[in-house]
Amino acid sequence: MEIRQLKTFRAVAQLLSFSRAADQLGYAQSSVSAQILGLEEELGVRLFDRLGRRILLTQAGETLDRYAGRMLDLAEETEAQVSADSTPRGSLTVRIPESLGVCRLPPVVRAFQQRCPEVRLRLVTCAHDGLKEDLRRGLTDLAFLLAEAVTASDLDAEVLGFESVVLVAAPEHPLVARARVSTEDLAGQTMLVSTVDCSYLRTFRRILEEAKVGLSRVVELSSVATLKECLAQGAGIAPLPEVNVRRELAEGRLCRVPWSEAPLEVAILMAWHKERWVSPTLAAFMDAARTILAAAPAG
Repeated sequence: MEIRQLKTFRAVAQLLSFSRAADQLGYAQSSVSAQILGLEEELGVRLFDRLGRRILLTQAGETLDRYAGRMLDLAEETEAQVSADSTPRGSLTVRIPESLGVCRLPPVVRAFQQRCPEVRLRLVTCAHDGLKEDLRRGLTDLAFLLAEAVTASDLDAEVLGFESVVLVAAPEHPLVARARVSTEDLAGQTMLVSTVDCSYLRTFRRILEEAKVGLSRVVELSSVATLKECLAQGAGIAPLPEVNVRRELAEGRLCRVPWSEAPLEVAILMAWHKERWVSPTLAAFMDAARTILAAAPAG
C-alpha cells in the first residue's frame, strides 16, 4: 500500500463519492478509481459496495478507514519531525456551536491565520449529534462544545472557560413580568432551539425532565440569528448563552425570564480524538484557542 493510495481511499471514504474525491485531490476520476481498484486487488477484498450511483464502505473498508487514518497521521508526523521545514500546511476542519463561533472564535481564527497563513481552515457550524463519530473518522479535526462534559472514552476534552446560559423572551412575554419563575412554571411554554447550537440544551432539558415538566411545543431553527428575531417577535422562550444576547438585552428587544435555575453555567470544551496525532497545524489552532478563550471574560 502506498501513501498516495491511502490518501485517495480516505478521501473517497469520507466523501462517499469518487467524483468529489477526485475534485478534492485534483485527480481525474479514472485515477481515483484505479487507485481504489489497486488497493482492493492487493488486499483481496472489496472496500466499497457500489449501489447504483451511491457507494458505501464495506466492513473491510471500515476497518481500513480506521487504520489508514493512523498510518497517514504517522506519515505526516514523520515528515514533520524529519523535515527541516516545519511550517504548518494542509487543512484543518473545526466544528463549533454558532454562538461560540460568533462571539468567541473570531480572534482565535485571526491569530491562527497570522501564524499559519498556508493552512486551509474550514469552520463547520454543526450540532452535537454525530460529532463523536466524525472525530473518530477524522472528518473533524477539532471540536468546541458548550456542555458539562464529554463522556466518550476515546476522546480528550479540555476546559477553556465557562459561559452563562440565560432564559430569554420578548419584553411582553407573560413570564418576563413575574418576580420569580419556577421550573414548574415553564410547563406548556413554547421553546425555540437552534439545531446548530444545541450542546448546552441537554442541561436545560435534563432540568425539565427531573422536574417532570413538559413543554407545549419545541420549534427548531437552523440559525441563532433567526431564533433571536423570532423571540423578539414573541414566538416563545429560549435558553441562550448570555454573551450571545447581550446586545438584545441592552437594547430591550429581549428580556431575561427570572427563572429560579438561571443562569446556568456550561463549560467551553475543546475536544479531539485521543489517537489522533496532534500535528503542528492542529497544535497551532489549539494553542491559539487556549490563549484567547482562557483570557476572555465569562459570558
